[in-house]
Amino acid sequence: MKRIGFIASLLFTMSSSAQEQSVKKIPGMVIQHVSKGSKLYIGSPSICILPDGNYLATHEYFGPNRTGKSRVQVYHSANRGKSWERISEIEGQEWSQLFVLDKQIFIIGPETAYGDVVIRRSSDGGHSWTRPDTEQQGRLLKGRFHSSATPVLIYRNRVWKALEDQDGPGGQWGRGFRSFIISAAVDADLLNAESWTISNTLGYDSSYLDGHFGGWLEGNAVPTPDGHVATMLRTDYRVNGNEKAAIINVSDDGKTISFNPATGFIDFPGGCKKFSIRYDSLSHRYWTISNYVPAVFKGGNPERTRNTAALMSSTDLKTWEVRGIVLHHPDVEKHGFQYVDFQFDGKDMIAVSRTAFDDEDGGADNQHNANYLTFHRVKNFRNYKTPEVWRALLP
Repeated sequence: MKRIGFIASLLFTMSSSAQEQSVKKIPGMVIQHVSKGSKLYIGSPSICILPDGNYLATHEYFGPNRTGKSRVQVYHSANRGKSWERISEIEGQEWSQLFVLDKQIFIIGPETAYGDVVIRRSSDGGHSWTRPDTEQQGRLLKGRFHSSATPVLIYRNRVWKALEDQDGPGGQWGRGFRSFIISAAVDADLLNAESWTISNTLGYDSSYLDGHFGGWLEGNAVPTPDGHVATMLRTDYRVNGNEKAAIINVSDDGKTISFNPATGFIDFPGGCKKFSIRYDSLSHRYWTISNYVPAVFKGGNPERTRNTAALMSSTDLKTWEVRGIVLHHPDVEKHGFQYVDFQFDGKDMIAVSRTAFDDEDGGADNQHNANYLTFHRVKNFRNYKTPEVWRALLP
């Protein structure tokens, strides 16, 4: 596999001269690169740690030149992310998340954009995958569904995944999304649709956020501080540069979700872009890498301001603090570190990013249409210190 120039570690000390040269280097390790001329873009990065300690990462392509069903690309690293090899391709999987349960690898999400929800299993480290041909072989839900590479939560002896359908008002982006959650017992046959409990749906309400609610999507299944489960979603809210997330309550049996608009919306830097949230039992904190918008970049479109990736944490899911800046480029239009998925790996956090950055073909089409899949290691993330060159971006 072709490797483009890279910086093997995310954490590096940049002198003034190094800063001037940084735009010529792609932060992190490049897993995949596509040229602007291909009219294909990198989507839905996901990462998991295999039982043997090796890593698996996936993405699909989107864009005007994509034909047929989505094809997820599967990459393996046997040296802690220093190099990657493509080991398989999955035809008919989109906006999907990897997870590991009982030494088996799974991937779950829509079969194609706004298609059926399917799940596949691999028993050989990601080299081959089951086919979701029937409801007993992985075809879980039939209809029009949306998702993203947000965490699959294994908690209270159940497997939880937040999803959306597109059956809300008009079926359009944002307002058409209705949130729900599915869950199954950890010892059930996850490929059998009958193993899964499906909650009710909650959708768009024009009265939310004083009429500035544009919809919610790309939900995270998260454990709550009081021992229950919730769905935390990206919220399309763009007032005065502020961003919010929404927290939906989930019943313990997974059958019912509910939302209180008076308390369910929270301030969340980067909240109108996709984020992943995971709970760390060592620090007793929730963590994310978010597209926080530093003050110097406010005033533009917050949904497309993706040039800064911030490490954030919370003790209660509701109050979040920016702990540091892990990736940044001063240009907003053609640079982005977005849709970051991550895992805890000892003292470090490992992550994959849908990255829009410079290349020999003139760079990315724009900040959204990413031309790289990149791997990053945030060393000692619980005690992370922002590189000096990015300190001014902190709140």
